[in-house]
Amino acid sequence: MNKIVCFAALTFLFLLFQPAGGRQNGSILQITIDGPINPVVAEYILSAIDRAEQENTNALIIHMDTPGGLLESTRLITKRMLAAKIPVIVYVAPTGARAASAGVFISYAAHLVAMAPSTNIGAAHPVQSVGMGGQDSTQTTMMEKVTNDAVAQVRGMAEKHGRNADWAEKAIRESVSITASEALELGVINFIVPTTDSLLSAIDGEKVKTESGEVTLQTRGRPVIEQPMTFRQRILYQLSNPNLAFILLMLGFYGLFFELYNPGSVFPGVIGAISMILFLYSMQVLPVNYAGLALIFVAIILFILEVKITSFGLLTVGGLISMIIGALMLFDSPDGLSSPFLQISLKIILTVAVASAAFFFFAFSLALRAWRSKVTTGKEGMIGESGIARSKIDPEGKVMVHGELWSAWADEKIARGERIKVIDVDGLRVKVTRAE
Repeated sequence: MNKIVCFAALTFLFLLFQPAGGRQNGSILQITIDGPINPVVAEYILSAIDRAEQENTNALIIHMDTPGGLLESTRLITKRMLAAKIPVIVYVAPTGARAASAGVFISYAAHLVAMAPSTNIGAAHPVQSVGMGGQDSTQTTMMEKVTNDAVAQVRGMAEKHGRNADWAEKAIRESVSITASEALELGVINFIVPTTDSLLSAIDGEKVKTESGEVTLQTRGRPVIEQPMTFRQRILYQLSNPNLAFILLMLGFYGLFFELYNPGSVFPGVIGAISMILFLYSMQVLPVNYAGLALIFVAIILFILEVKITSFGLLTVGGLISMIIGALMLFDSPDGLSSPFLQISLKIILTVAVASAAFFFFAFSLALRAWRSKVTTGKEGMIGESGIARSKIDPEGKVMVHGELWSAWADEKIARGERIKVIDVDGLRVKVTRAE
């Protein structure tokens, strides 16, 4: 009996202190990336790796189709992938998908890489934003530093996982891109497979080195668990679209402006407040250039002043230029590098800017018309009006003007029934003269 108790106790201690890497749960975790790489995607991938490690799954498969993305987000992803304690497999699919730009770095950071037929990989050269004055020597130096740093990073990952480092450097420096079959031939990827099931069969039995040691993959026939983005991540991912963020910013501005200009209208204020809050929420993801934001503020102020000040359209032109330039530089990476995914569509910029200018110019024309029109109330509204003498005026009498009976006086005699014209107003009396 004592032997049985001792054996049970030893077994319990063995299981208790056994390393986590030896107790795989048999399943495979899979996530799907379909779009640009940004901070939301980085958070999504990092959380998936954390979950895969906690549950000690056989592997994590990143099902990827991306045109590229932000350099800093890519660096966070690759750093975490290199430190993963479970195998991470990148699968570029479906047919027609690509692993461009940031996708190259993520692929090289994975333990194994597979591609579906008719897919491509490459074009990883960093993109630098060029200002209105063109690219100066400082920007060129910065570009060289970033490129050299990216080359060193990808070569290090290539050497760690035994892949073609020379092609990776060429993809960064020369922006070359290759097909799946070429990638397999050059040693850039490990497999070409048409489906996830065929991928599981292909990588079964492969040995990879993780941070917890060498692991032999057991994937054939294993269940695949899909981990979608959380509701918060899906919302943030949609708000990370620069075009949507810009539209929300403008809706917020105009909604709050109309509510303040016409208190009690409610609807513009509600829409404006919600849109502005959503834009502030998207600022958690998008790198906002505050100079661009300030230029958009200036444009709105100039449009408003056009209604208040007679500038004959000069303020509208200034606001139009300020808004276009501000929108073009609204989102920009703080390290001087930009990305096509941070640029607002020029069509949207021009549409919003022209619509804003047209609206305020229309409002200005109405204000100008009202300023030039004749006053119809008070003393000024009476002078120049015509009427009929209801009695003889010599020098005083009664006249009918605007359907109202007024006491009148004149410097000349006016017979009853003659047409008169008001030339002055004194309290409740009007001075008239005979109308021509």
